[in-house]
Amino acid sequence: MRRDQTYRPILAVSAIAGLTYLFSSRVHLDATYDLAWKGAGVGLLALYAAMRARDLNGWLLAGVMAFGALGDVLLGVSFIVGALAFLAGHLLAVWLYLRNRRAAITRSQGLLAVLLVPAVVLTAYLLPALRDSAPGIAVYALGLSLMAATAWTSRFPRFQVGLGALMFVASDLIIFARTYRFDDSFVAGLAVWGLYYLGQLMICVGVSRTLERGRAA
Repeated sequence: MRRDQTYRPILAVSAIAGLTYLFSSRVHLDATYDLAWKGAGVGLLALYAAMRARDLNGWLLAGVMAFGALGDVLLGVSFIVGALAFLAGHLLAVWLYLRNRRAAITRSQGLLAVLLVPAVVLTAYLLPALRDSAPGIAVYALGLSLMAATAWTSRFPRFQVGLGALMFVASDLIIFARTYRFDDSFVAGLAVWGLYYLGQLMICVGVSRTLERGRAA
């Protein structure tokens, strides 16, 4: 589509920022520049979604991406404040996906969505070695899992938006495991950021293009 081609450079710059940040730990930038680099990838996705927004669905998507970018930056200041920004984005995403529920889902698809929520919450609760943090992590995981479950049962492409949401879940679970149980390795860092950014990219593009096709129909 011509309109999609107009906004494609924003996606390209976002992808460059997001994918090159995989190797930011090798550069050793000042914290301010590092956080700006970190926030640029999903921040540009928020700009892409906002420029394409034509209705509430489009603006909800832009809000989801904006809170994601805010969370990326705030995690460098406060883990709790950053997590709250992500949680706000998850709640907006749940609203977006519930507004766009799939007309019919198979039993297996519905079962996956139903089981996903308790499975993610329980896993997140069990991961922290510091048990005082487990309840708060479980609350966050509830929002995270509801986001993924509703994405999976939405009308948006399941193997783009639904899979992107599951990649986001996997990224966060690795964060909890790495923070509280495993050594902080470069490979784990690659997995966390790679799954997260690519998941956000898939969600943003999948939702925005589906909304665009719906307006053109």
